[in-house]
Amino acid sequence: MRIVADENIPLIDSFFAEFGEITRVEGRNLSSEDLAEADILLVRSVTKVNESLLANTPVKFVGTATIGTDHVDMDWLEQNRIGFASAPGCNAQAVVDYVLSAISVLVDLRAIRFEDLTVGIVGVGNVGGTLRGRLEEMGVKVLAVDPFKDPEDVGELTSLEEVLGADVVTCHTPLTKTGEHATRHLIGAEQLSAMKPNACLINSSRGGVVDNDALLAHLKANDDFEAIMDVWEGEPYLDLKLMDQCLLATPHIAGYSLDGKMRGTEMIYQAACEFFGVPVRRKLGQFLPEPGIKRVNFSDQVPLNQALRTAIRACYEVRVDDGLMRSRLHRARDIKSAFDEMRRNYPLRRDIPTMKVGVPSKCVELQQLLESAGFSVRTK
Repeated sequence: MRIVADENIPLIDSFFAEFGEITRVEGRNLSSEDLAEADILLVRSVTKVNESLLANTPVKFVGTATIGTDHVDMDWLEQNRIGFASAPGCNAQAVVDYVLSAISVLVDLRAIRFEDLTVGIVGVGNVGGTLRGRLEEMGVKVLAVDPFKDPEDVGELTSLEEVLGADVVTCHTPLTKTGEHATRHLIGAEQLSAMKPNACLINSSRGGVVDNDALLAHLKANDDFEAIMDVWEGEPYLDLKLMDQCLLATPHIAGYSLDGKMRGTEMIYQAACEFFGVPVRRKLGQFLPEPGIKRVNFSDQVPLNQALRTAIRACYEVRVDDGLMRSRLHRARDIKSAFDEMRRNYPLRRDIPTMKVGVPSKCVELQQLLESAGFSVRTK
């Protein structure tokens, strides 16, 4: 078999070499000509998978190493009996780490604690549900809305109006444009005006979930309002004026941990094995490297919330990505190329549970707090 894969999907050789010949392509510019002899297509969210791309090609199976599927015409694939798999939840932990790091910057800025905040979560699927569990274990009050979920399965749910009254509102929904609960511009001028004057909006889902023009106008009119944006309308092009108004701005990398990306490859590999009737011979544990930072130690003198913020940002420091994005895009002659280059060459980053944290055995409260945030805690 012949496989065509986005060049930025990791471990393609490790997982798919047994299937046949692999050709790597630039995902954003992939065309039907690239698929003239392909049996398997492996993509990320930058590739639109539809009739225009696949018609009259021999592709039998499509895998997207992403949790989102709004870039894929799944109805057309089903009608044409083309196998399909995504990777739901593969990078949920990475996005949770991103949100925790972002909130840690906010609490530092406002000289408060995590538990002083109320966080509203829009969408409690794999990412939002994991985030909700983490925050609640950390003692943070959480409000959540998701019209597609049953409270018996995900916990108490409320209305979007009530969620918008939280101190922090974070979006974790797919982008949909039709239906009773379409999410395109779910957060627009009306919703922004309903939020607290000093609230913080975080979007790490899809750019179109937030009306970017309305957000820019709201930020200009409300000095105390904050926005933390990882996804943007019109990617890879974005409004630099909006970027400059944000507290934190990053290039669609919230889910870009090594663990999350590799887990996505493993999931579509397993689905391809099932589709083609091939035994599963590869597992992610065979390929994951050691974390760059294996351990952080705390003494019994460090305040609880300082230790929490330090541990979170030792694992992932969102301000580094923010600074690099602002610097590169303001100097870039071609925003598209600069944006894609930052994603293509994103540095090694590991999930919070891969980091071991050393805590004195008598610091039980600190141990519990760090464990609630997802760290592997070792007493000493």
